[in-house]
Parts: sequence; structure tokens; C-alpha cells
Amino acid sequence: MSDVLRFMTCGSVDDGKSTLIGRLLYDTRAVLVDTLEGVSHASERRGLSRIDLSLLTDGLIAEREQGITIDVAYRYFSTGRRNFIIADAPGHEQYTRNMVTAASTAELAVLMVDVRQGLTTQTRRHALLCELMGIPHLVIAVNKMDLVGYDPEPFAAVQAAFETFAVQAQLRADRRYLPISALEGDMVVERGERMPWYHGPTLLEVLESVPSAHTGKAESFRFPVQWVCRPQAADDPTLHDYRGYAGMVASGSVAVGDAVTVLPAGLATTVLAIELGGRSLTAARAGQSVMLRLQGDLDVSRGDMIVRSDEPMPAVTRALVADLAWLANGPLDPRRVYGLRQTTREVKAKIDSIEYRWDVASMRREDVDTLTANDIGRVRVKLSAPIVAERYEQDRALGAFILFDPATGDTVAGGVIREWA
Repeated sequence: MSDVLRFMTCGSVDDGKSTLIGRLLYDTRAVLVDTLEGVSHASERRGLSRIDLSLLTDGLIAEREQGITIDVAYRYFSTGRRNFIIADAPGHEQYTRNMVTAASTAELAVLMVDVRQGLTTQTRRHALLCELMGIPHLVIAVNKMDLVGYDPEPFAAVQAAFETFAVQAQLRADRRYLPISALEGDMVVERGERMPWYHGPTLLEVLESVPSAHTGKAESFRFPVQWVCRPQAADDPTLHDYRGYAGMVASGSVAVGDAVTVLPAGLATTVLAIELGGRSLTAARAGQSVMLRLQGDLDVSRGDMIVRSDEPMPAVTRALVADLAWLANGPLDPRRVYGLRQTTREVKAKIDSIEYRWDVASMRREDVDTLTANDIGRVRVKLSAPIVAERYEQDRALGAFILFDPATGDTVAGGVIREWA
């Protein structure tokens, strides 16, 4: 296996997310010598007797001074079986918007829980956001087992409490529970000898074995047009009629000669050529950034979607039912017009109604007139122009969007599509 798995760590503040990633990097020998020396010196300045592995991910000065994660830190490592991209998400409530950013591309989430503290409000919020963002695999890493003498009973109590919560919240992700000590390294990369009562895999064994994106299910071809390429060169007359459509294949595959449809207009054509870096391809698959050339002189522009004509068609709609994570400091204003960006398409949007807000502490739906920072709610959205949509659980690329303030360009919310009109 040589594919790439994108995963994230999340959970409440001080539950050990950065230390866990530092342990993974350190025990898999993915840390450069000069980096290790710098972290060692920083640990000594703090008066610590051992290397503080959390400093391997906390790169901002403010993070190192306060001992917290603020921004999303991305790190890379590989084993003999797989390559990994890790996103270390902040645990503080005020940085929840950064956690949503990390979750939007993750295929697995490691949700950290301090075995002594159990489930906090932020633990529940991050679990709900993982569900909202459609992360299919969830590892509940019950950390700091060294501080309870590696006793199995506190671990079992956390597992039972989370299962009760998961049923109430209707979490659909595949769940695994691991007792670990990120500080000491038990059950992270190596098993250690202090938890013989646990017979499951280590965290690294789980990461190496879960299926990655675009595997395990058939996917339809989806190609959001990012750029229309019309090169001009006086000394090359062959470029006069050149028209290519650049973008990344979001899902599925396409081959030269395939019949395709351009949405939302519904234009039917065929693929004449596929190009990548100046060379011709016979086919393209998910994850590849390519140039498609189509038969005929069509009106295709940025934000249009190219799909295969012989596969199920996505919806073309101007009204959505969506779950929304409100990220702005100011509240949602139903009277305002926001910008909606989905794949490469931008349209104007207005919140038609708020169905409910999740009370993370009680797990109840509340009737509200607005959403404020870090709220999660279900809304109905009206659009100024049609978009090509799928349910998020079916297609993460077509099922996700952001709302932004058209005056400032600031992102105010992240949303996932559940239904449409």
C-alpha cells in the first residue's frame, strides 16, 4: 500500500493532540536532526527534563509561548505501507473555525479524550463537527492512561459514555476506541508492556489499515471547471482555435471519447483530449489536475460542472437544506445576502429560515432566530443562480460549501448539503 491518508487530531484543549502527533513523528523517525535539536533546546528553556514533543507541531510563536495550538498545523510522514498528511486542529473553542478547515479534507479523525476528564462540551462539539464534515472513520483515543496507572476501568467508562453520546447524536462514522499514552508512547506506534488487557491494534496499525478516499465505492465523474484556457501566440497558428478546460477531477474517472454533459446548462458533448503538463492522456481519475478539450464550440466557464452522460446526474438547484457551522464572530443575519462558494462556483445566497440549532451540551434541537460563533444548525438557503449539488454523504466535493461576506471576503460559515428543492 503506497497511497496517502489525510487525517486530523481534534478534541478539547490540553487533551494531548500536539503531543500525540509529536510522538507519531518521533517514533516513526520522521523528525529531522536540526528540528529535534531546536525542540530539545526549547524544552530545556522551559525547565523540562524531557523533550516536549508537542513543540514539533506548534509552529507559531504565540503557540509556543502559551503552550496551545491556534492555527492548523500540517505535518507529513510515511511508513513502509502508507504516506500520511496530518492536520493538528486547535482545541480552544474560539479557534473552532480552524478545526472545520482541517476536517474538510480529512478521511479519518483522531478524537482525543483525557481519561481523567472524560467527555467535555468541546469533545462533543468536535465529534459533531466530524459528523457534519462527513469524516467516515473516527478513532477515539483515550489519552493520558499513564496518569491513571493504565487502569482499564477509566478507559471503559469513557468508551461507554461516548457510545451513549454517539447514539444520541446519531454519529455514522466507523468508531474505534484506543487507550494510549502520547507522552510515554504506549499504543501509539509501539504497544508497550503496560496495557496487556488491551488486545486491539495500535494507533499506527489503524492508520495503516483504514481505506483512503476514492476507494471502497463506485464514484461518478465530477469535474468542476476552474479555468478556461485560450492561449494566444502569433507564431503558433495551431493555438488560434485551442480551447481547454482546466480543473481537478473531484471524483470518478473519464476517458477520451466519453460522452459528457456540462451543467447547469445541460450541454451534451464528448471528450476530444485530456492533457496533463503538456502531454496527452487517455484517461483521468480522481485527484488529477488536467485539461479537458471538448467537441464543439461550447459556452463553458469557470464554475460549470462536467459529468459523464452515462452516469447518474447530480441535482441542479437554487434552494438547499443544509447543516451550517457558523464561524464568524458576529451573528447570522437572515436579512443579509451572503456569497456562497461551492467547488469553483460562486453565487449569492440568503438564509431563508433556521430550522434548529444543536445544543451541544444537552444534545437537543433548539428553536432560534440566529446562529452565533461556533453554533451548529440546520438552515434553508435560497440562491441567486443554480448550483450542481449532491448530498454531502454521497459526494463531499459537491455537497460542501462556504458562506462568505461579499464586502470583506471573510468566511462566515461552512455548510454541507442535506437536501434541495
